[in-house]
Amino acid sequence: MARYLRNAAYTLSLALLAGAVAAAPAGAQEKPAAPPAAKPVAAPVVAEGPAIDLVICLDVSGSMNGLIDSAKIRLWDIVNELAKLKPTPNLRVGLYSYGHSNYPGASGWVRKDMDLTVDLDDVYKALNGLTIGGGTELVARVSKAAIEEQKWSADRNAMKLLFVCGNEPVDQDRAVSLDDVAALAKKSDVIVNTIHCATGGNGAAEGAEWAKFSEKCSGRHMAIDMNKAVKQVVVKTEFDDQIVKLGEELNRTYVAFGKDGKDRADNQLKQDANAAKAAPAAPGAGAVAAIARAESKAGALYRNSTWDLVDKMKEKNFDLKNLKEEELSDDLKKLTPDERVAFVQKKADERAELQKKIADLSARRAKKLEEEAAKKPKTDTEKALDEAVKGLIRDQARAKGFEVSGEKK
Repeated sequence: MARYLRNAAYTLSLALLAGAVAAAPAGAQEKPAAPPAAKPVAAPVVAEGPAIDLVICLDVSGSMNGLIDSAKIRLWDIVNELAKLKPTPNLRVGLYSYGHSNYPGASGWVRKDMDLTVDLDDVYKALNGLTIGGGTELVARVSKAAIEEQKWSADRNAMKLLFVCGNEPVDQDRAVSLDDVAALAKKSDVIVNTIHCATGGNGAAEGAEWAKFSEKCSGRHMAIDMNKAVKQVVVKTEFDDQIVKLGEELNRTYVAFGKDGKDRADNQLKQDANAAKAAPAAPGAGAVAAIARAESKAGALYRNSTWDLVDKMKEKNFDLKNLKEEELSDDLKKLTPDERVAFVQKKADERAELQKKIADLSARRAKKLEEEAAKKPKTDTEKALDEAVKGLIRDQARAKGFEVSGEKK
C-alpha cells in the first residue's frame, strides 16, 4: 500500500511523454471575434529531425488520483513543447502504469499500456483508460520492463527518454536492483529521468534516492508539487473558445482510408471529448486540455498517415491513384482517380489554413498569458509536472543538437 494517501495533481507525457506535475484548472471561456486569416497559407511543417522516443511510466497506486488527472490535462502541452524543437523531431510516445493491485504480481504490478507510436490519439485513449488502486510501486521493475520491451529507435542520433513518476521510495523492488536497471539503460542508450511527487515527512530523503537513480541512468531528477494545479488560477483569454472551435473544424479535413480508417476518425472525435472533460473535479481543467489539444492538432507532431490520406500524401513514393478500391471511403469511390487527388488536395489546403489560424491565435494567447504571469509574484519553489518534463526535455534535446524555437540564445 502507498505510504502517502493523498489526492494530488500529476502531469505527464510524454509525457511522458512530455514538465512537473500540474493540473491547472481554467474558467469559463469568452467567445472572441475571429481574426482575419493570414495569407498566404503556410505549408505544414513535417518531421525532418532525429527521432525522439518518449516513454512515460505513471504510478497508479491508491494515492495518485491527481497524478492521472494532471496527465490527462497536460499531455498536449508537453507535445506542444516538443513541437518547438528544431529540426522538427519524429516523435513517438509510449505509456506504462505501475502499482495497481489488480495488475499481475508476477510482473511486479506493471502494465504496458501503449507501445511507442506516432498516433497520439491512441496514447491519449490509453491514458484516459487508466484507473487507480493499490498498491506496490516498483520503480526498478517498470523501468526495466520499458527498456526491454519497447522497440526503441535504431537511429544513432535518436533521443530515447524514459520518465518514471511516483511518490514512494524508489528502492522497494527486492527482485530487480536499481544498479542493474541503470546498467541496462546505459547499454540501451536510454536516459531515465525521475519525478518524485511526495511532499513532507520523508519526502526529501526519498527524493534524494530518486535523484541518485536518475544520475546513474544519465538522467535528471525533479521534485514536484502535486497540489500546484489546484492552487493555480488560470487566466482566461479572448482567444480560447476560437482555438477549440478551429480544432474541431480540423476534423473535417481528415480523409479516412483503410480498414481501420473510420474507427480511427471516430477515435479522434472521442479524444477531443476526453480532453474537454478532463479532470471534471477541477473546474475549467477540460478547457485547458482542449485548447492544448487543438494546438497539438495544428502542429507537426500530430500525424495520422496510417489512416488519413492528407497526411499519407506527404510521404514520398505514395500515389493515391494506386490505392486499392476497397481501401477508399464511399465518397472517394464515386470519384475518378484524378478527382480523388483534387479532393484530397482541397482538404489539405483547408487544413493548412486552419492550422495557420490556430497558430496565430495561439501565439496571441501565449503573449497574453505571459503578460498576466509577469504581474504575479514568483512564490513557488517546486514545479508542476508539465513544467518539469518540458524543462528536462529542452535541456536534453539541446545536448542532442536540437534548438528550441523562440528561445533566446
